[in-house]
Amino acid sequence: MYWSLRRHSEPFQLWILCFDVQAFKILEDLCLDGIIPISLNNFERGDDELLHAKSNRTRIEYYFTCTPSLPLYIWRKVPAAEVISYIDSDLFFFSNPSPIYQELGNNSILIVEHRFPPHLEKLEIFGIYNVGIISFRRNKEGLECLRWWRTRCIEWCYDRVEEGRFADQKYLDDWPTRFKKVKVLNHKGAGLAPWNVENDLLSFENGKLSVDSQPLIFYHFHGLKQVGRWLYDPRLQKYGLAAGKILKWKIYGSYFKELNRTVDWLKSAGVTITSMESIRGRSAEPVVKYGILDTILEFLEVKFKLISNLYRGKLWLVIAGKVLK
Repeated sequence: MYWSLRRHSEPFQLWILCFDVQAFKILEDLCLDGIIPISLNNFERGDDELLHAKSNRTRIEYYFTCTPSLPLYIWRKVPAAEVISYIDSDLFFFSNPSPIYQELGNNSILIVEHRFPPHLEKLEIFGIYNVGIISFRRNKEGLECLRWWRTRCIEWCYDRVEEGRFADQKYLDDWPTRFKKVKVLNHKGAGLAPWNVENDLLSFENGKLSVDSQPLIFYHFHGLKQVGRWLYDPRLQKYGLAAGKILKWKIYGSYFKELNRTVDWLKSAGVTITSMESIRGRSAEPVVKYGILDTILEFLEVKFKLISNLYRGKLWLVIAGKVLK
């Protein structure tokens, strides 16, 4: 995401909340232009409400809980900042984000709809709007909304649907009526994601990607998972979607190339790259001791599933940042 912003949107300041010491140390040592890393200790210091919430949340639930507190923290450090946008780290920019802020105009809050197609409208139980990008202006309306959101997330912010709530996201549902000067983004090139990409016509001309004739600003690579050295699950079939050529090779292909370049660059800078499990974790499984025949059969079953998923297009083979056919 950082490098894509560098290409399309300079100058900028990207404040990154680091949830572990290693991430903070790496970013601090890299000294990248425009990046300001925030240590978790500094972020939490003196915030008793946030620390109390931390004690009864899982790791990912605490991440969600912190979302509205981050812009408020930055404003305490830089009160002159007029507009702050929270953005998820799995966004990738394909063009200048200035149309987003042109739509914000003189409004105080900007949110983006999920734009679910009819067969996915049931997913609105997780929220009408997506927290992938949200903008706030430092004025009465913007601060009122942000403080209200923080209070709600301190009270309840869990990774489940319960009584019309879900994590930090479902709270956004009534913002257009609860608060003044809320702008729901109309630009189709912002907020494109696996759950809505089927709604619009993608095109690629003269090296530029468009969504229904509007420039693609960013794509949200939600759910993308590396499942092997060269295997990736884009999680598109979860939404009943089969990737066309433009989506697979121009959008996801660009992202894979950037990931590959970034990994190579980090390694050259002496950063050790390790794979990670999902921060949502996995359910505990019983430990079973197998005989050699069972072990061989299990190995063959796993390999068969991988080959089957590759054949059906559920998994993609990506080598050196290139999506293979």
